[in-house]
Amino acid sequence: MASEIQAFEAFMAAMRRIRQECPWDRGQTMQSLTTYTVEEVYELVDAVTDGLTDEVRKELGDMLMHVAFYAVIAEEGHLFTLEEVIRGVTEKIIYRHPHVFAHSGAKTPEEVEAQWEALKLKEKGRKKEVMQGVPRALPPLTKAYRMQEKARAVGFDWNDPQGAWDKLAEEIAEAKEAVAQEPGSEHVVQEFGDILFTAINAARMHGVDPAYALELSNRKFQLRFNLMEKLAAEQGKAVHEMDMEALDALWEEAKRQLRDEVG
Repeated sequence: MASEIQAFEAFMAAMRRIRQECPWDRGQTMQSLTTYTVEEVYELVDAVTDGLTDEVRKELGDMLMHVAFYAVIAEEGHLFTLEEVIRGVTEKIIYRHPHVFAHSGAKTPEEVEAQWEALKLKEKGRKKEVMQGVPRALPPLTKAYRMQEKARAVGFDWNDPQGAWDKLAEEIAEAKEAVAQEPGSEHVVQEFGDILFTAINAARMHGVDPAYALELSNRKFQLRFNLMEKLAAEQGKAVHEMDMEALDALWEEAKRQLRDEVG
């Protein structure tokens, strides 16, 4: 514990010094930092997704630097202090975990989640509508997932995953009908949105993080496409010069090679 305190004190001393002595750091505001903060979050997600432990450690350090940077700027403007930030989140942790600190309340993960949402709504100054706790700036896929989680926490959810699967089949049928009857219309756009929202719901009900699942598919597609381009180049061709039949054959070959590498 003593070493952690010493390390944190040295870290904060460095942060306050660069804020005073570095022209770039001195010129930053909370608003100007937000783009970099979002970038750091995604770099952390990449490191976690790739299973690169050392990179996760480094990216967590970058995130900590951003937390401290905002706090130092706030201190300069007499808005709040880093101590207030730390005390506030500590109080929140204790308040929202009565099953840990008061030895009462929820006992299962599902009960903990419901208790968490209920306690949030009771907190002084909190918005009372459940969905108002979802940040507007979240990427749409993540936002849908979080909205569904919050709805589940207050009891609004399918009784079992089959309900989500049935709804997904219904939404796909409605989208096909809309495409046939009103191609290019806003109705078609809405129906595809409903498909995506329901697919996220189905994934959630099976314990699958849809953003992570989609990223795995993105990476798989990229690997296969890159290899397909390489195979085409080995034949002295470029993919844009080949017909679909030839591309499909290369695609299947890329899938086979990658599958052999794995297994």
